[in-house]
Amino acid sequence: MTSTSTPEPATAGQPTPRAASHPTPAAVARNQACPLDLSWVHHIKVNHAASLRRAASMTARRSLKKEYQAAWLVKAIQCIDLTTLSGDDTPGRAERLALKAARPLRTDLMQALGLTHLQTGAICVYHEMIAPVKNALARLGGPASQIPIAAVSTAFPAGLSSMETKLREIELSVAAGAQEIDIVITRQHVLTGNWQALYDEMHAYRQACGEAHVKAILATGDLMTLENVAKASMVCMMAGSDFIKTSTGKEGVNATIPVGLTMVRALRDYHEQTGFMIGFKPAGGVSSAKAALQYLILMNEELGRRWLEPDLFRIGASSLLTDIERQLEHYVTGQYSAGYRHAMP
Repeated sequence: MTSTSTPEPATAGQPTPRAASHPTPAAVARNQACPLDLSWVHHIKVNHAASLRRAASMTARRSLKKEYQAAWLVKAIQCIDLTTLSGDDTPGRAERLALKAARPLRTDLMQALGLTHLQTGAICVYHEMIAPVKNALARLGGPASQIPIAAVSTAFPAGLSSMETKLREIELSVAAGAQEIDIVITRQHVLTGNWQALYDEMHAYRQACGEAHVKAILATGDLMTLENVAKASMVCMMAGSDFIKTSTGKEGVNATIPVGLTMVRALRDYHEQTGFMIGFKPAGGVSSAKAALQYLILMNEELGRRWLEPDLFRIGASSLLTDIERQLEHYVTGQYSAGYRHAMP
């Protein structure tokens, strides 16, 4: 597969993290909703013990080192949905987040890595912060102005408002300039096995989004079993979701490798059945460079190189970038810096 203009995630024998001139991968066809096939859903089974063994084998292996680690971490930055979802968010914080997304590494580190341009995959905020982010990106101009704005919606994080309210919230965020909408599903539909209700809900969200891409947040920590996770993933994809996302970040348990493995295998099954490539977004608790590398490796091994691009893979995170910066500074200088030197807004 082809790669972007930033370095390839390195494996043995690949080059150091220096900018290269590779063609941008061809855009994937957008997912089209298909009728709900309950026989397909009921056929889904997950071998829990085998999933845990596979996940454990990934986290126990020797970590990447030196230029190979640096190249993978640069790729991770490209795939971050840089996020602020706090009750005390202000326009100033949102604007600073936009500036950080457009320039995630210091100039000296960029030069040392041989990079001429780098930005995060998107900026994820509440509806009220869309305008400040949009204005900040417009002032920057150039490639930064094209960073997608993602808005959480549908009564995030619980998702228990009326359907009318949730659909209107999506419409308002799209009108305000959000190119991506992160919705939350109604968990009771999964816990009661009401797959038709989940399908109808997701389909309505997709219709309300129009041209904006929609990420379905499953809140996997609330779904009880990996089998529920797999079935909910499949139903949301049938209903037209462009991405499936693990968590809101507000549950007691958020993104985990076993859950990620279950979801990416659902992506693979859906692709084999329909031909559509759907994106994956782990979110909540992915705060270290080591954790980000584990998800990148998971995507590469289970789905292949094409799924390492930001149109098919995102990491929802706020503090992750700080640790990645520290790791890249260590690669360049041989010394670890204090976290406050890479403070987020």
